[in-house]
Amino acid sequence: MNPLADALVAPLSGRADAVLIRPDGSTLSGDALYRLSGQIANVLVGAGLQPGDRVAIQAEKSVEALALYLACLRAGALFLPLNTAYTTAELDYFLGDAEPRVAICDPASEAALGPMARDKGIELLTLDGAGGGTLAEGAATAPDEFATVPREPDDLAAILYTSGTTGRSKGAMLSQDNLLSNTEALVETWRFTSDDVLLHALPIFHAHGLFVAVNVLLRVGGRMIFLPKFDLETVIARLPEATAMMGVPTFYTRLLSDARFDRDLTSHMRLFISGSAPLLAETHQAFEARTGHRILERYGMTETTMSTSNPYDGERRAGTVGFPLPRVEARITDAETGAVLEQGEVGILEVRGPNVFKGYWRMPEKTAEEFRADGFFITGDIARIDAEGYVTIVGRAKDLVISGGYNVYPKEVESEIDALDGVLESAVIGVPHPDFGEAVVAAVVREGGSQIVAEGIQTALQERLAKYKLPKLVYFVEELPRNTMGKVQKNILRDEYQGVFNK
Repeated sequence: MNPLADALVAPLSGRADAVLIRPDGSTLSGDALYRLSGQIANVLVGAGLQPGDRVAIQAEKSVEALALYLACLRAGALFLPLNTAYTTAELDYFLGDAEPRVAICDPASEAALGPMARDKGIELLTLDGAGGGTLAEGAATAPDEFATVPREPDDLAAILYTSGTTGRSKGAMLSQDNLLSNTEALVETWRFTSDDVLLHALPIFHAHGLFVAVNVLLRVGGRMIFLPKFDLETVIARLPEATAMMGVPTFYTRLLSDARFDRDLTSHMRLFISGSAPLLAETHQAFEARTGHRILERYGMTETTMSTSNPYDGERRAGTVGFPLPRVEARITDAETGAVLEQGEVGILEVRGPNVFKGYWRMPEKTAEEFRADGFFITGDIARIDAEGYVTIVGRAKDLVISGGYNVYPKEVESEIDALDGVLESAVIGVPHPDFGEAVVAAVVREGGSQIVAEGIQTALQERLAKYKLPKLVYFVEELPRNTMGKVQKNILRDEYQGVFNK
């Protein structure tokens, strides 16, 4: 038994139809992907890999990179995908902490990472975005037959490092059952079948692109239009071949910026899903007005993969992330006492279910801090659950602003600013203030051609928000700093503006 390999990889054997459609229109059959995963698994074992060892990869998205993930499942290894934006210094930490047996990098990074890998006793292989490199060269001459290694449901399958916006990045340990149970819940909730063709433009170093998109389509025997990244022209050209798309909010705002994206172009589509960052209600509404489709927004995090989703049937409510998935429980608790709060109250979101990770790699104390005695995981997200059961994420606990002793939830202020004419989007943060402890500061992106000024925003908000919630300063920026998954990096804004009231 190997739960994930049995469910996701084994069905590819002998499958003659296409599972992947490349950007140039060429295809790769399920059986070809299966045999490629066997060849790569043999390369890994030849490099000394044992079941339970880690395999790290920092390389561009490619068919071969995906086959490496499947090879790790078959070989009983822990897959460790690393963001392609990480620097050499960051990689030094990850490789030292995870101690992988094998690491794969882009050939352009080999000179910088080679000495580091040798010092740590790591076998370093290379792979580029076109599928070239020493890993591919080794696979080309390796046998494609490989006996899948037995694993138990509770055995670890992957380690994903958190973004590390506060403190040291932590490695979330995800088990076979964590990933497979979540895949099954998403298939059920989103109604995926073998008839589906997913337009896949997400990176695969992240849970969204890999453990959600790839796992779901492999589980049902569907197909993927496998694009290296989101490119507006390519997505518009290939969309008519798809039935579903998973994306981050930026994907959808870019599509809405193009007049070709309309009802005709999307008439054959079954489902658009958004996640990894909050979707503005305005984007949700504009998308429906343009296409007739209501985007399905869901919520998850590195430690839990997906926990909630708006319904497939029923109201996909803008500004919410829907209901807990099958077998997942959610509750709201008081940040200080941990007491469970009444319905509709704002507090910390906690979740429990088979999707919740096993803990942080080599951090037992940190793991213990994040779990309640009854098994609920403390997400650190501020949320509320309404009378109908819809979950709304208000913000991150670390983003909470305490000004003059009052709690200010940035999402509330951002929603009011974003609703103003002339504003494209905003990010609200707290910065040190000599009188109030923290003061509310807003970074605002104007819509094209807008002449809106700071005073206009502050005046407009006076009728909408309590005085202590009003931004004491408004800055205009060309764009908000984001990570590769589209999340606004508020830590960068806090660093930039932290001394503004000390001048």
